[in-house]
Amino acid sequence: MTASSAMDADAARRLDEYCDAIGTVLGHKKRRESFALYAYGLLGDGERKSIEPIAARCCPDVERVDAMHQQLHHFIGVSEWDDRAVRMLAARHAIEAMRAQGEAPDAWIIDDTGFLKQGKHSVGVQRQYTGSAGKVTNCQVGVSLSLANGSAHVPIDFELYLPESWANDPARRKEGHIPDDVTFKTKPELALEMIERATRENLPGTIVLADADYGKDPQFRATVRMHGFDYALGIHSTTNVWCVDRAGRRRGDALTASALAAELGPESGRRVTWREGTSRQLSGRFTFRRVKVAQDDGLGPATRPVEWLIIEWPTDLTGERKFYLATLPASMSKRQLVRFLKERWRTERVYQELKTELGLDHFEGRRFRGWHHHVTVALCCHAFITAERLRALPPSADDSLQDDQDDALCVAA
Repeated sequence: MTASSAMDADAARRLDEYCDAIGTVLGHKKRRESFALYAYGLLGDGERKSIEPIAARCCPDVERVDAMHQQLHHFIGVSEWDDRAVRMLAARHAIEAMRAQGEAPDAWIIDDTGFLKQGKHSVGVQRQYTGSAGKVTNCQVGVSLSLANGSAHVPIDFELYLPESWANDPARRKEGHIPDDVTFKTKPELALEMIERATRENLPGTIVLADADYGKDPQFRATVRMHGFDYALGIHSTTNVWCVDRAGRRRGDALTASALAAELGPESGRRVTWREGTSRQLSGRFTFRRVKVAQDDGLGPATRPVEWLIIEWPTDLTGERKFYLATLPASMSKRQLVRFLKERWRTERVYQELKTELGLDHFEGRRFRGWHHHVTVALCCHAFITAERLRALPPSADDSLQDDQDDALCVAA
C-alpha cells in the first residue's frame, strides 16, 4: 500500500476512525475537520502537497477554494493545538499494529534529514550540511525519532534544528514566530529531548541507534544509558579506546579507533551475513573488540564500562572504514550485533517515502509552529500506512519480507 493507492472500504473506514480519534485530541470541531481534510490531502494524489494545492483538490466548488485555503492555513500555521499529543496517538496506533503482527518495536532510531529551500526566510533555514543532498546547501534540518522492529519502521517525533543564526537573533525569532521557551540546542540535545519524552510515555524499546554525529557526543551516550537503553552508535575514527582482556582490564595505551584498525588490519575481520535479502545475502567484513572509551572527563579506566568497538571494513579499495560503539552483551551473536547496526539505514527509505508520497518537505510556510504542525500530520499519515501494511503481513513475519529497496540501502550503507 502506498499513500496514493486506492483504499478498500474497510481501510477507508479505519482511516475515518483514526481521524476521529485524533480529532478527539484536537478537540475543536473546526480543527477536527481541518485535520481530516489535510490528512486526506497528504494521503491522496497530487504532485504538490502544500496548503494551497490541497485546498484546491479537496474543494469541488471553485468559489470556496479561497475560504478552504484560509481554513487550512489557520489550522497549520496559526492554531494552537498540541503536536506532541497528536503524534503520541499516532505512535501508539502503529505500535499496536506491530504488536498484533507479533513483534513490538525494540529499536529507537535517531537521524536527521534536510528540507531544501530556495529563500532565506523559512524558519531555521541556512546553508548547512544535509545527508539528503550529500553536501552543504540551503535547507532546514529536522531531527527525528523512529521506532522499528524486523518488519516495520515508523517515525514518531521530529524537531526542527534551529541554528544559532536563528535561535540567537531577535529579529529572525520574531520573523519565524519562534516561541520564547525555544532556545538553541544541538542536534544530540534535540534527540535526547525526544528520547526523554518517549521514555515518559513508556513506549517499547531496548536500544538506541544513531550515526556518528550523535555517537561522538559523550553526553548523548551517557544519557541514553541513564534512561536504561543499550546503544549501537557510529563514532568517528578519532575516538580513543583502550583494549581490554577477558576480565575487562585495560591492556596497553589508548589508541584512536583508526590506529587500532590499522594495527589489526582487515584480515582480523570476519564475514557476517546480517540478513537474507529477497535477491541476495547482505553481508560484510567486521572486526569486533571489547574496549573501554578513553576520554578526558576525570574518570579512570577501572570505572568505565566495557563496550564493543566494531570496525566495518570497506568492500573495495575506494571505500572507507566505519566505526561503531555498542553496549550490547558480550554473549550476543555477531550477526545480531550487525543486524542492529544496519537497522537504522531503513530510515533513509522512510524519509524518501515521507517526502515523495506524503509531502513532508512540501510545506511552504515560514513559521516555527506551521512547520511542526505540517510534520505532525505527515507523521500521522505514515503511522496509518504502516499499520495498514502490517495488517497484510502474517504474524511474526521475518526479514525476508523486506524488499529489494531496503536491501540496496543496507548495502550502500
